[in-house]
Amino acid sequence: MRPSRRLPGRTITRDVYETFEHTADLGLRAVAADLDSLFAEAARGLFSIIVENLDQVQPECKVSFHIEGSDPAYLLFDWLNELLVTFDTRHLLFAEFDVHVTDQGVQATAAGEQLDTNRHHLDHEIKAITYHGLSVVRIDNGWQAEVIVDI
Repeated sequence: MRPSRRLPGRTITRDVYETFEHTADLGLRAVAADLDSLFAEAARGLFSIIVENLDQVQPECKVSFHIEGSDPAYLLFDWLNELLVTFDTRHLLFAEFDVHVTDQGVQATAAGEQLDTNRHHLDHEIKAITYHGLSVVRIDNGWQAEVIVDI
């Protein structure tokens, strides 16, 4: 787990994500300087829960996503849910994310590869993204998101 870089009164110098325990579920917290980076970090965090060796996932294919909406928290929920559904149905692991959040929604491209159980070490099975504890808030010099995943 990478440590959080959110320190009161400090400028965010690097986008980060971290996981935290939450009863029978697992929490994901992401911190970034802007919403685009925040959504990308949250996605990386999601896949770091799914696969132990995320850094070994290669950007062999790309999938585009378009999600409509205006509320950042609900957009984050829908974005992570779309990624999870794509993993569950197509068995694609993603490690690179190009995300653009606007007032109308999210336009994103995720790059990754087909799950290969000989190379990828699965860690947790995520059953669902939950609304419980869902938040996207402005913090000093950036944004913070929290979401609980059902494992």
